[in-house]
Amino acid sequence: MFAFRKIIPFLAAVAPLALLPAKVSAATGTIAPAQHAEALKIWKAMIAIPTVQGRGEMRRMADYIASQLREAGFAADDIVIEGQGDAVSLAARYRGTAKGKDKAILLSGHMDVVEARTSDWTRDPFTPVEEKGFVYGRGSLDMKFGDAVLVSTLLQLKREGFKPRRDILLLLSGDEETDMATTARLAERYAGEGELLLNADGGGGQLDEQGKPVAFYVQGAEKTYADFEFTVTNPGGHSSRPGPSNAIADVAAIAQRIAAYRFPARTNDLTASYLQQAGEKLGGEMGAALQNFAKNPDDKAALAKLRADPEWVGQTGTTCVPTMISGGHALNALPQKATLSVNCRIFPGESVESVRDRLRVVAADDKATITTLGAPLASDASPLRSDLMKAVRKGIDLSYPGLPISGVMSAGATDSLYFRAKGVPSYGVLGMFLRPEDDFAHGLNERAPIASLDPALALMRTLITDLAR
Repeated sequence: MFAFRKIIPFLAAVAPLALLPAKVSAATGTIAPAQHAEALKIWKAMIAIPTVQGRGEMRRMADYIASQLREAGFAADDIVIEGQGDAVSLAARYRGTAKGKDKAILLSGHMDVVEARTSDWTRDPFTPVEEKGFVYGRGSLDMKFGDAVLVSTLLQLKREGFKPRRDILLLLSGDEETDMATTARLAERYAGEGELLLNADGGGGQLDEQGKPVAFYVQGAEKTYADFEFTVTNPGGHSSRPGPSNAIADVAAIAQRIAAYRFPARTNDLTASYLQQAGEKLGGEMGAALQNFAKNPDDKAALAKLRADPEWVGQTGTTCVPTMISGGHALNALPQKATLSVNCRIFPGESVESVRDRLRVVAADDKATITTLGAPLASDASPLRSDLMKAVRKGIDLSYPGLPISGVMSAGATDSLYFRAKGVPSYGVLGMFLRPEDDFAHGLNERAPIASLDPALALMRTLITDLAR
């Protein structure tokens, strides 16, 4: 998923506008016109490959990327494509001079996209189209823009003869939008080599209503997605002979108690920094509440105001809500079974088990059993390392000198989750600048601004060359 979604709600706009031209140019020694053209070509070529689960095109995408890398000088043995069907991943190693003494810089992205039906779109979703400063097509935003930036940057560095001290590992998963099995496989194999991970599927810059960049955000944390199911069973019987317990009524009562419960307020360096900056920009009562909560999460008045607003409640701690309920087997029979589904977005640093145990207490019903669905993965927030933030500052200044930079937590999951869980500091650093209302990731007529390409290339080049030296 494109993890910039829904993390920057505090600026509104009115009409679609492309990003104002950045200051990056060939004169800066950063992005030459030829590289811009190459990156744009790669971006479009990737969009034209329909890497939707079930279509069997993931290997073609991986082969295309591998061919580009080989042509630029990557050794065939340094490019590994694994998996069958759609569960395909690619790993490519840009060898450093330290010969394994220093840990590698990991570059993360995913090749798959969500489904897009041609009949629903204004344009063919898998035929990239340039129009009014945007490239339209499924994956143009999530996340073949980021894939093209990663690949183009490595191609350019290879051709220039750049010799990093650390190895650079490009890791592209093939099922981030679905099972994340390839993500788990890549993390299992390569996390131990990683000094840190740069993810082109997170973070990003925000535009105001005039298309002017106002801030850049480094994603350093993600909330854990977890589903729990409460089940109550009864002997059942004829509906004309009701007893003191009813499975449907019992789970309905549990749902009410969980809906009313609020987990303790939580902040970390990332969320406090983000909320403070958001409050300064927003102003007014909500702006003051954001700043007060950032400084003191025990401020009850500020917390109440934020938790009353759907745009901000997710930044204040763990949230759990009832999402589905089912039960009964006949209109004239007492229900023998009823179930309640509860979806949680868990704040970094809290375990899935601790949230499950808290829900059990909140449910206050010994007859109910609680089950964790699937195998949700939790991870702590990554610290905003000084070397990383220095490189981000340098890379952003190439395009937008002095632009405010802050950390941010995403409510959605990316491949970073699996690497953070294995102890690799992971950061979403996509140089895409976008208005929130121009974000059509996963939606109809997905598009991304071409003017973001050079700032994104400039930032990624700076991050790789500075951190891998």
